[in-house]
Amino acid sequence: MTGRWARRAPLLPALLFTVVVTQLPFVATLVISLLRWNSLEPDVRGFAGVDNYTAVVTDPDLRSAVGTTVVLTGSVVVVSLLLGLVFALLLDRRFPGRGLVRTMLVTPFLVMPVAAALLWKHVLYNPEYGLLNGVLTWLFGAGAPQPDWIGSAPLVAVEASLVWQWTPFMMLILLAGLRSRPPDAEEAARVDGASGWQVFRHLTLPHLRPYLELGALLGSVYVVQNFDAVFTITSGGLGTANLPYTVYQTFYQAHDYGRASAAGVVVVAGSLVLAAFALRVVSSLLREDVDRAGATA
Repeated sequence: MTGRWARRAPLLPALLFTVVVTQLPFVATLVISLLRWNSLEPDVRGFAGVDNYTAVVTDPDLRSAVGTTVVLTGSVVVVSLLLGLVFALLLDRRFPGRGLVRTMLVTPFLVMPVAAALLWKHVLYNPEYGLLNGVLTWLFGAGAPQPDWIGSAPLVAVEASLVWQWTPFMMLILLAGLRSRPPDAEEAARVDGASGWQVFRHLTLPHLRPYLELGALLGSVYVVQNFDAVFTITSGGLGTANLPYTVYQTFYQAHDYGRASAAGVVVVAGSLVLAAFALRVVSSLLREDVDRAGATA
């Protein structure tokens, strides 16, 4: 018993810090979500029970935000996974300049989210001096159309910036999966006359399935909580307000702390469900690695 505590004692400060920083604020949010607390009505304050949660479920704006969150998260994760798979397959081959290409493809994931959103809003999307309209002018001359990219397709504009940022994350996960596949099976399949598509369909894709699941789950956990791109590019307008932005509006603009806390708890609950699935996938991957190492030994 003493030996076990001696090994765990150095971890206690980090554990206490994590509890203080993450769990205590969540407990406070949970308590506030059960209160009737609006700073615009200071005299009307008290215990509300589940009324705030009922309002969250029945509020049409919040229901619309849930739909927007699902569409935004699903589209970003699916497109990022597909592009990440393409880039991972590319980087799995040897070619001149592979290290430089890998560095360039990883760079978008290292950019701060707000900086990335500002980059897309002003450098690319701006109808007067943006790069996209500049390319149209270069291709078609002075009479080229100059569309307002954010105004004409606001949700797609947000999705494109998030896809650009999250594709490197998916690529790294899938590239790790490609590097972990046994080379003997692929070599044997090619000797037997299997085409590249058959090898990919029957060997590579089944091997990458847990990595695809892991990328989808982790991407969903993070994208569902995205606030930076929505706030920076569209300010939540034009039908792009997702749940985190709606929580922000409820808290800072409507000053309804109880309802905002209830909505925040709902977001956290959904993220925890996704995180639980992600942890199961990670555990299965680690178990497979241990079994593979044991079989090799």
